Amino acid sequence: MVLKMMSFPHWFALALALVAIAVLGVLFGVTWIENYQARHLKTDSAEIPVVSDSKRAAVIYFSRSGNTALAARHLAKQFDARLVELQAAEYELGVAGLTNALKDANALKKRPQALPDIVPSAIDLSSYDIVYLGSPIWLYSPAPPIWTFIESNRFDGKDVVLFNTYNSNYSQEWIESFRSKVMSRGARSFLHLPIRRGRMTQQKTPDEMLEAIDTHWMPVIERP
Repeated sequence: MVLKMMSFPHWFALALALVAIAVLGVLFGVTWIENYQARHLKTDSAEIPVVSDSKRAAVIYFSRSGNTALAARHLAKQFDARLVELQAAEYELGVAGLTNALKDANALKKRPQALPDIVPSAIDLSSYDIVYLGSPIWLYSPAPPIWTFIESNRFDGKDVVLFNTYNSNYSQEWIESFRSKVMSRGARSFLHLPIRRGRMTQQKTPDEMLEAIDTHWMPVIERP
């Protein structure tokens, strides 16, 4: 009897409440998985290559839950490269950071002035022959912090390699846009290396991911 007496506004309010609960459930669920990944992919600082002026390659990356960081560390070790992590406070682990990531994923790239602040924002790349730029894919596009980096730096005469980890897919249109931006800032060449980690509940293990990187990336990368 109570259900029959509910008016349309009441049904509408109930539906909105259920949607909100579902959205919050997804956000908290994804956040839990990301924090779990970050804990298990965290490395000791002793494993990070020591910065040396003699290095000819630099690996510069942004990572939230650690998947791209895993790939970045592997590349840096393979090529004896300088390793630099980009920090973006707006996208730290947690519900707020995840919400910002979803909100900003595709909204900012056509408005460079609206891109997030990163640390470091600029790096002297003059001594490097190859620059590897790493980022997760958010809603089919490289995450905003790596776009901030290319807006803040030049790549004159450099071979630039964009490497991405992703769950489901990426847009070739966004990759081409990224390539055009890098080339317009002086790069000599551009290469894109994606690796599919898999959806949150069906992901490759770290060992499987590194094996896939060795199989699919290493044969096409020119060593410095």
